[in-house]
Amino acid sequence: MKKVQDYYFKKAKKENYPARSVFKLEEAQKKYSFLRKNDRVLDLGCHPGSWALYAAKVIGRQGIVVGVDLHSSKNVANAGSAPIEFLKADIFDPEFVSYITGQNKFQVVVSDLAPKTTGHKYSDHLKSIELSRQALLIASKVLVDGGHFYCKVFQGEDFPDFVNEVRALFKKAKTVKPKSSRTESREVFVLGTDFRSYSTL
Repeated sequence: MKKVQDYYFKKAKKENYPARSVFKLEEAQKKYSFLRKNDRVLDLGCHPGSWALYAAKVIGRQGIVVGVDLHSSKNVANAGSAPIEFLKADIFDPEFVSYITGQNKFQVVVSDLAPKTTGHKYSDHLKSIELSRQALLIASKVLVDGGHFYCKVFQGEDFPDFVNEVRALFKKAKTVKPKSSRTESREVFVLGTDFRSYSTL
């Protein structure tokens, strides 16, 4: 396992990403191509910024990435990439939700949100589901018709219900387990494609 982790850690550093988590997005993008040129992308739980940097590179300079996290991130984008706007905010704050839903719509919402783990699997799962459901709620308010949603969530007894909630809003819902995710980790990703704005949670 250490060899796998060392590989992705070193690869991230070599490619100038602040965290190895970037490959959990890159793998899904290479397989499903849900990030496209000129998109507007909302990145929830963006710190330290790897997903935002990757998305900015994929969508190009005519797109924009808005990253949101409780922690501050550096506003840096590479040449030829989309500009990145980082917001320090709580996704459960009604003022944030009101602000972000008042902006222009997004083509993609990605979420790498995760709770502070306690080691108690059921408790950590419930906290993860709460974050994921809030991310889905925000996505349902800000996505354009046909938009996409990619979200981390910890597996557990409420996981099938969450997948069904995603399926109710999107034409397709898939469970994704990237190779770069630790095999023993309970984290997986749910990809919802082709948002249907007439659907409701």
